[in-house]
Amino acid sequence: MSSNIPTKHDWTREEIMEIYNTPLMDLLYRAASVHRQVHDPNQVQVSTLLSIKTGGCPEDCGYCPQAARYHTDVEGNDLMSVQQVKAQALRAKSAGSSRVCMGAAWRNVRDGEEFDQVLEMVRTINGLDMEVCCTLGMITENQAKRLAEAGLYAYNHNLDTSEEYYKEVISTRGYEDRLQTIENVRKTNVTVCSGGIIGMGESLEDRAGMLVSLSTLNPQPESVPINSLVAVEGTPMEEQKPVDIWEMIRMVATTRIVMPKTQVRLSAGRTEMSAEGQAMCFFAGANSIFAGDKLLTTPNPDVNEDKALFKALGIDMQAPFEKHPQPESKPAEESTPALGEKPKWSRPGHSIARNEEARITKKTIES
Repeated sequence: MSSNIPTKHDWTREEIMEIYNTPLMDLLYRAASVHRQVHDPNQVQVSTLLSIKTGGCPEDCGYCPQAARYHTDVEGNDLMSVQQVKAQALRAKSAGSSRVCMGAAWRNVRDGEEFDQVLEMVRTINGLDMEVCCTLGMITENQAKRLAEAGLYAYNHNLDTSEEYYKEVISTRGYEDRLQTIENVRKTNVTVCSGGIIGMGESLEDRAGMLVSLSTLNPQPESVPINSLVAVEGTPMEEQKPVDIWEMIRMVATTRIVMPKTQVRLSAGRTEMSAEGQAMCFFAGANSIFAGDKLLTTPNPDVNEDKALFKALGIDMQAPFEKHPQPESKPAEESTPALGEKPKWSRPGHSIARNEEARITKKTIES
């Protein structure tokens, strides 16, 4: 394995589409060759995704069952306690996970007691010698610094799709806010996890556009989750058809070629994939998964199923901190103080027809 493979930061949409449309056997060969130059092909990083605050989100993301404005079966929960999170982290560690990713259904982080509690969660999990990732919405530079000082290993903030199609998915926040949050994280030593979702009705050009946005970041994200839409009843995208496995394999392979040093995460949608389909994704360059029976609120394969698949394929679970060193955790009293910021994140103001229909449907049901 060599880390000297060049990283290209000026990919064009046309170049990426040409890769995606390569005959499949040629695409797989190229992606697997790139993968083996940088990564151990028989090693996969395993993360556990934990919803520390569920439901009630004010955003209108068309794919998300946690949006308060849609009628789904998601039950809202207040922020978990530090001890609850520690217990879940220990359980994940015993099952083989090297990373815990904590998700809160917030539009953006607000300074105060709840964020202080999340910082203590980060310190606690880092103290268990596990990588800690958070996905909390938009964050400021000061908030990113405080997370870094607590011992955060990675921050997840997905771009979701191309900048053009983003306007057809979400109307309550702007694409530039996603990029600004990533830039704020980059001012610290925290690694970036950012990817997107396929199967939301986007075109191939949009998939390529998303990879352009990610690959032209310098440095490129250390982790890129590729999600297949899980169409949840009550959301605006409930009628979307599942993504064909060949599309997922092509997307993984293309991502691997375009971002050779990145860990490509096979994320949501694995319950719809056969063992053989997942194996082809690993061959194509996926080297990270989420384990556990749930991804925030959507189904995920059982841990024992993953272990059985790994055994059949001869895959080992990656140990924590193999790619980047373990960060230190500063105690709360020695950390950078909060600024009490009230940032004005954008609200584009346009409306999306299917999102509005789902919102109106909820109002009708409740009345």
